[in-house]
Amino acid sequence: MHLCKSQNQSSSMEALRTVPTAAMPLLLKARMFKPISSLSFSHKKSKSLLLNQTQFPKSKLTKFNAISPSDSTQPAAQPEKETETGSFDQDYKFDWFSHWYPLMPVCDLDKRAPCGKKVMGLDVVVWWDKNKNAWKVFDDRCPHRLAPLSEGRIDQWGRLQCVYHGWCFGGSGDCKFIPQAPLDGPAVHSFEKACVAVYPSTVQNDILWFWPSTDSRYKDILTEKKPPYVPELDDPSFSFQIFNRDIPYGCEVLIENLMDPSHVPYAHHGITRTQQPR
Repeated sequence: MHLCKSQNQSSSMEALRTVPTAAMPLLLKARMFKPISSLSFSHKKSKSLLLNQTQFPKSKLTKFNAISPSDSTQPAAQPEKETETGSFDQDYKFDWFSHWYPLMPVCDLDKRAPCGKKVMGLDVVVWWDKNKNAWKVFDDRCPHRLAPLSEGRIDQWGRLQCVYHGWCFGGSGDCKFIPQAPLDGPAVHSFEKACVAVYPSTVQNDILWFWPSTDSRYKDILTEKKPPYVPELDDPSFSFQIFNRDIPYGCEVLIENLMDPSHVPYAHHGITRTQQPR
């Protein structure tokens, strides 16, 4: 017995030597303490924790009601978003071609000859229609061979004549005469493909304005939307000067240039006084 006990003790000591030092407290705790499994617990619901559903409005309880599978496949109705005053609509996209643009001051136009301009990337021709006593703005391309109508002339009947083959057009864009067409042949000049695209235009404040779209739905756009009006330009008590100048860049470059006044004494040297270094 003594021998067996010694062997057991030696084997226990040998086992303890093989256990890492950090695991010793856990091993001793596992041997000294056993889990108590004989204790029994009884769980009773407290009346103070029971909720009386009648204390809550019915509308709040229905939020937690389960829905059937057939109903779950239907998308839930989303409430409409209220539009606040001054809020920015992220879906709004500015349409540059749905506004009036000034072409030229009337004082710089010549009724005897057409004038070509490029506005919003569009090549247009301005000419005086003496038959309708109004300025007209056309697409600067003859429908025949796409020659620039701004290089043409106003004939003796007051029509815009192409410089390439002499096709003549009226104020509505319709072709009035084709010199090469036989007189006894079909009226080819009346075909739709022989017409020139016309831009809506008007004169306001002695400035010629045009709407940059030849779509037929904008034919009467002037009755729905007018160009910006400056009452001071029609007031004789105000003095002003209008001039026209073509510059080879867009409005975004011009605005940036006007917001940089520090370049004036150097880029426009001699016009203004330059501050001398001290």
